[in-house]
Amino acid sequence: MRILSNRLTVYFENPFWVGVFERIISGKIETCKVVFGAEPKDFEVYNFILKNYYNLRFSKPILVETKVEKRINPKRLQREIRKATQEKGISTKAQLAIKFEQESRKVERKKASKDKKALKKELNFKRKQEKKKKKKKGH
Repeated sequence: MRILSNRLTVYFENPFWVGVFERIISGKIETCKVVFGAEPKDFEVYNFILKNYYNLRFSKPILVETKVEKRINPKRLQREIRKATQEKGISTKAQLAIKFEQESRKVERKKASKDKKALKKELNFKRKQEKKKKKKKGH
């Protein structure tokens, strides 16, 4: 069962406007956080989605429970939409996904930095050894 749901929430996070894209595919949520800067107009957000949606880097999928949606009364749907637009911030599932992605990137960065330091240290050691050998030869 492949249920696809996309949602964009734009909110003000001092000092910038931020957009959070949420994508639910087959019961797994993926998120992406985008900083807009100044308050974006509706047409700017729409253009951003059209041009950059496929270039966004979404987080790794996290399993979430999804409800099977049945037909909803149009008036109830309208009330829910109004309530959702007035809601501030992002959903906790999206926050968890973003936090998880930040942590995983942090671990990757630390590992890469550690490997780079070790390689540099080894290179310096070899350079010193060569220098020692050169001095010993007397040339």
